[in-house]
Amino acid sequence: MLTPADFSPVTLEDRPLFVSHYRRFPQVHSDNTFTNMVCWERYAHYRFAHVRDSIIISSTIDGRTKFRPPIGRHDPELLEDLIALCLQEGDDAPLVLLDAEARARIAQQYPDLPLYPDRNYFEYVYRAEDLAKLPGRQYLNIRRQLNRFRKNCNPMVEEIGDDNQDQVEEFLREWCEWKNCDGEPFLAYEKEAVLCAISHLQELELSGLLLRVLGRVGAISLFEPLNDTTTVVHFEKGLPDCEGIYKAINAETAERVKDRFEYINRESDMGVSGLREAKLRYHPHHMVEVFYATRDDLEALI
Repeated sequence: MLTPADFSPVTLEDRPLFVSHYRRFPQVHSDNTFTNMVCWERYAHYRFAHVRDSIIISSTIDGRTKFRPPIGRHDPELLEDLIALCLQEGDDAPLVLLDAEARARIAQQYPDLPLYPDRNYFEYVYRAEDLAKLPGRQYLNIRRQLNRFRKNCNPMVEEIGDDNQDQVEEFLREWCEWKNCDGEPFLAYEKEAVLCAISHLQELELSGLLLRVLGRVGAISLFEPLNDTTTVVHFEKGLPDCEGIYKAINAETAERVKDRFEYINRESDMGVSGLREAKLRYHPHHMVEVFYATRDDLEALI
């Protein structure tokens, strides 16, 4: 029987286990990445259980606990145990982020269980070549804005490393002042998550770029491989020093990864309408669709 005692906090020391496990069971959604869990731990209180060659992840936000499906080979008994734990410890939607593979497994074992799309957490996946080159009429306006930015702002691109880490941290302080992180709790957690990623860049094997504009850091991006075909961009931040700066850091990141990875996952929009419009404007190649199950429907299985 699966119990809360089987779960432990996610720490940096657990990275070898996740790297090895995800090599065998590649992930498609950024929420399951080790970087995401370590950097957002103070916000989401991630925990994991390593049971019978599967990993199960939980998160607790504002006292509400949710579980992900087992990551590993199909184990009907473990899935049954997880559903029991969802009913014991979870909230009103206790089983979440079911990607296509997990959804198919659950549908096979529980064909009468309804699974609902969680559109706010669908992730946007683009062809890296498209984001780097912005080809055709569909990207015409973006190309114009990017060319104007490059002409007016004369940006310089650098990799993030030990020699400029202090400047990146100063940039994040400026970004937070502009965004009023102190008045927006989620943004305060986001600042903390980015600083965690910067502080542990080597341990997490993250890549980072910065754009220097008008003599100072104006934008950054942090990214890593998600699977053999896809890079995931975890963080992308910019200051309003020059119009088009987000389009520029987006294009520079894509240029750096396009020869190694076919796709770039730019994560979800979390239901933010302006962010959704911006992500759709770049014409995703496909979406990583995820689903959830409700407590009421899980109880009906018992």
